[in-house]
Amino acid sequence: MRNFDFTAGTAVVTGAASGIGEALAHGLARRGSDLVLLDRDGDRLDAVAAAVRAAHPGRQVDTHLVDLADLCTTARVAEEVMARHPRVRLLVNNAGVALGGRFDQVTMDEFHWVVDINFRAPVQLTHALLPALRAEPGAHLVNVSSLFGLIAPAGQTAYAASKFALRGFTEALRHELADDGIGVTSVHPGGIATRIARNARVGVGVPREEFDAARRQFEKLLSIPAEQAAEVILRGVERRRGRVLIGWSAKLPDLLARVAPGSYGRLVAAGVRLAGGPGPRSVSTARVAAPVPAELPAGEVA
Repeated sequence: MRNFDFTAGTAVVTGAASGIGEALAHGLARRGSDLVLLDRDGDRLDAVAAAVRAAHPGRQVDTHLVDLADLCTTARVAEEVMARHPRVRLLVNNAGVALGGRFDQVTMDEFHWVVDINFRAPVQLTHALLPALRAEPGAHLVNVSSLFGLIAPAGQTAYAASKFALRGFTEALRHELADDGIGVTSVHPGGIATRIARNARVGVGVPREEFDAARRQFEKLLSIPAEQAAEVILRGVERRRGRVLIGWSAKLPDLLARVAPGSYGRLVAAGVRLAGGPGPRSVSTARVAAPVPAELPAGEVA
């Protein structure tokens, strides 16, 4: 498969108002892509679009305000994107949310909220825009999973479930779309410096002091600039990489999960403690792997 050509096509990016999504918007514009940017934070989204237009006046930038937790609205926005932008060459499902708490500390509504945004929304957008991708020679799809789509720590049942599901969906699509000439990339970021931890929701059964302490500790581990993460992703897209891991905070746990699939949890918890983080029972806000992205108003992906 040839290298991806960013020029003369449209890139759709979710969670584009901050974090990795914002950095992707600027990186794509520099490479010659027109943009369709989606997020739930209208003010931040408008600011990102204005900044991209000012820096790249030749690029077309369209925005759509959407809460991906609302699947009916997401379907309507997808139809609008298809109607207004028939030449979609790249779809980046980057938006996501975090929820702190063990399975017995969260409600089913909270659990479903995470799954709807992190998994069902990317599936829905991909299904809606797949005809456009198929019609555009050399198109590409990116789904931003997480470090927690490779390992599953305590306190992250909802988040890990949604990101493992997204990883499986992406890997199956990679095989299904190969004959169509569509590249597919699964992204697993490590500790990206976004607002994901600050904006994570707290399960109703999680003591607030426990959550705040865990969040402060994990924020210390989020050190990779979003701009750097975006460049790693875009290089992976250009080279048609099937999987992109960002940072040693993703690569080392991935290795541990491969060599010690039944016991990596203890090793990861020990590593977090050595780095000044909480133990496994208090990994409530953890999303050490921020992929999320990127959307971020309510904990949305970075």
